[in-house]
Amino acid sequence: MFGKKSQCETEDLTTPEAVARGQKVYDRIVAGKCKDVEAELDAVHCRGRQSKRAS
Repeated sequence: MFGKKSQCETEDLTTPEAVARGQKVYDRIVAGKCKDVEAELDAVHCRGRQSKRAS
């Protein structure tokens, strides 16, 4: 909602820590262990999912 702060601050995805977290998800993707790529990346990079508009 408006005026509501996010639980996480905007993150610089180029930091070594962020890259390492993304690499772990990538490794899961390559290994076939990742069920929902978008959800896992959102979770590790602290990004909320935007609701998708119905077409």
